[in-house]
Amino acid sequence: MIGTHLLNDGHRLPVLGFGTYPLRGPAGVDSLVSALRHGYRLIDSAVNYENEGTVGEAVRRAGVPREEIVITSKLPGRHHEYGAATTCVYESLYRLGLDHIDLYLIHWPNPGAGRFVEAWQALVDLQREGVLRSIGTSNFLPEHLSRIIAGTGVTPAVNQVELHPYFPQLEQRAVHDQLGIRTESWGPLGQAGQLLHEPVIAGIAQQVGQSPAKVVLRWHLQLGSVPLPKAATPERQAENLDVFDFELDAAQVAAITALGRPDGRLGDSDPATHEEF
Repeated sequence: MIGTHLLNDGHRLPVLGFGTYPLRGPAGVDSLVSALRHGYRLIDSAVNYENEGTVGEAVRRAGVPREEIVITSKLPGRHHEYGAATTCVYESLYRLGLDHIDLYLIHWPNPGAGRFVEAWQALVDLQREGVLRSIGTSNFLPEHLSRIIAGTGVTPAVNQVELHPYFPQLEQRAVHDQLGIRTESWGPLGQAGQLLHEPVIAGIAQQVGQSPAKVVLRWHLQLGSVPLPKAATPERQAENLDVFDFELDAAQVAAITALGRPDGRLGDSDPATHEEF
């Protein structure tokens, strides 16, 4: 059974989730049903993933009680205007086929457009109406978080950011801890590329008798972040979930964190300049 974190709004969030991009259509439903039956209880989607219908269908087919599942979706940049944001959330709800959404995030701040405070106010109001259980942000830098908190008086429950050993986000995580925001990690395995062949990680994997991917996911858990690995096959889904029967020691955690580097982002995804619509 996956444990949970208590969020600042009183709701609970599983300590590990399942990323759904780019799972779509019948094959996507099958993969998600498999993930739910393996034990995943946090499902991460977004309007721009174009798979909310797939997620909703999998939830209905999996045979897992709805109240056990935390469904996430995200608001795209083209809908940051207050009325457009409200409509977009309802459209997400209709596509999912659910009566509420457990966690809804603003996908990117889009600082060039400068309407993310307005979008946040829409989510705050929808949470008060019961349409959304928990609300949060994604890819928000500390200055973006400061603006929405100052503008509405409401602190996000979650901020989902790029986080992996090449980009450990020390300063960002410290701000989250100070504000009581739970960190979620997208790209937690560095897109399973060079990172999993790093000698440091391979060495630690040998020391603890686990795979490199499991070592990296365990590192996330011990940081207190919520990783959202993607896996289409049942075998990889099971492996990514099998990270609760071992621990890394402090030196191993520090050695993995020390892999961080200034150019550690996976791509052109700096929230200070990136615009996502």
